[in-house]
Amino acid sequence: MNGNCLIYVMFSGIIYTTGTLTQVISFSKRGDKRLVIFAEGLDFKDLKIGSSIAVDGVCLTILKIQDSTFWVDVSLHTLSCTTLGTLQKEHVVNLEPPLRLNDFLSGHLVTGHVDGIGQVVTVKRKGRSKEICIQIPKVLCRYVSPKGSICVNGVSLTVNTVAPPILTVNLISHTLAHTTFKFCQVGGSVNIEVDILARYIENWMAFKNDSSHS
Repeated sequence: MNGNCLIYVMFSGIIYTTGTLTQVISFSKRGDKRLVIFAEGLDFKDLKIGSSIAVDGVCLTILKIQDSTFWVDVSLHTLSCTTLGTLQKEHVVNLEPPLRLNDFLSGHLVTGHVDGIGQVVTVKRKGRSKEICIQIPKVLCRYVSPKGSICVNGVSLTVNTVAPPILTVNLISHTLAHTTFKFCQVGGSVNIEVDILARYIENWMAFKNDSSHS
């Protein structure tokens, strides 16, 4: 979905830290935007100009780094297909640098290519955690199953239940404390990326059942 990544990279859906937008620059003639993000908790030693980074689950390319701030451009297409088009100054975003080959895969394989936008339907307190119901585009429902994985705003989560087009996920206290889900409200929009394995299986089944390839 996103042409901002220069190379094919992977993420895990485990949020490294959050950042705050200090500037949102619109290029009116081209329609794209430049985001300037302050991320004091981000370790920049392995990041450089041209590195990829997931911002609320969207894979973007770093254009500039200065102290604890970095710059990224977002294309018109990406703005139209994700929640990044609605972000304003002071908005807080989830951040994850790309996986290295020797990293643990604590979440699940995430590409940073958002499949669609979901909407938060309910937020319920469940002890120290929260249960969130999200309405997703119907076309994505076939890729979602109970106890399967899904990426919401860059966060790897386990699906509790599915009643198309609604799914529920549970957020433990650690996730609430270290991601933007602490600000989650009914009516809010979230980026959705389905499990890439489900897409591969669908493609394989379609190829297998196509008699022209036998």
